[in-house]
Amino acid sequence: MIGDIFYWVLNISILGSVAGLIVMFLRRVSVFPRFGVYLLWTLPLIRFWIPVGIANQYSLLSFISQYTTKTIVVWEVIPGSPAFSMTNSIQAAESYFPIVYKTNLLKNIWHIAGTIWVIVAVAAILCSVLLYIFTKAALKDAEHIKENIYQSDKVFSPAVYGIIKPKIILPADVAKTGLEYILKHEGIHIRRRDNLWRVVAVVTACVHWFNPFVWFCLKYFFSDMELACDAGVLKTLKDNDKKDYAAALLACSAGKTYYASAFGGAKTKLRIENILSYKKLTLFSSLCFAALFMAVAVTVITNAAAG
Repeated sequence: MIGDIFYWVLNISILGSVAGLIVMFLRRVSVFPRFGVYLLWTLPLIRFWIPVGIANQYSLLSFISQYTTKTIVVWEVIPGSPAFSMTNSIQAAESYFPIVYKTNLLKNIWHIAGTIWVIVAVAAILCSVLLYIFTKAALKDAEHIKENIYQSDKVFSPAVYGIIKPKIILPADVAKTGLEYILKHEGIHIRRRDNLWRVVAVVTACVHWFNPFVWFCLKYFFSDMELACDAGVLKTLKDNDKKDYAAALLACSAGKTYYASAFGGAKTKLRIENILSYKKLTLFSSLCFAALFMAVAVTVITNAAAG
């Protein structure tokens, strides 16, 4: 049973890597809006978790399946209508519901691999939970300033901590200059529930720990989260406020954490370059990017048509 589960986890891990590779390519296109790139990361996330998708002849996998994968129809409402299918990249089985491996040796190999996968994945998730609990406990004595804003000498950069009731925690020596920009930035993190998405991303990486590419995706996802948040702040500022915002970021650049949205938690040089070159989108360009996003989504998260 464990081996069968791991068989499909490995399959969807391959598909998630393909989707992540596409996003990593698109994020390098400088004209693509940062929030649009941030949204694109939902596509690999879907691929890393959901093995079933609607069969579509325009899917990227329809092209790939001609050479390296096999499409398995899971459910078809009406003969001839779009079916729900699974993509099998491993092809180590003769049948799939239930999985019957081609040899007993393969069955034993998948069982052993599945056992190792479960042990490491559970250990990684438990370590992440403990890290979150210890961090939360360490910040219990943070001094309340107002509303959901606190101050602590145990943090080195302003950040949002917590998921259900997130708090903005500022360093004890935070400069008053630029504080309004910091609070705007962290406020956007709270409205977008970025800490929740951080947890989902970390758990995804723990489940797919054996896939080195998932850790690259995690790194760039966190970076794009900060860039998208910067863009959200810049939308509310005047052009002559960009330098002040960049100066506030430079003053707060520090370490990063997986479970907190830190103001200085991404590559400072890259963020400053993006801040100073930021231009607001027109309605036309927003519609174009929305159409591009839909096109990419359709080709990435649908499965190959069964042939």
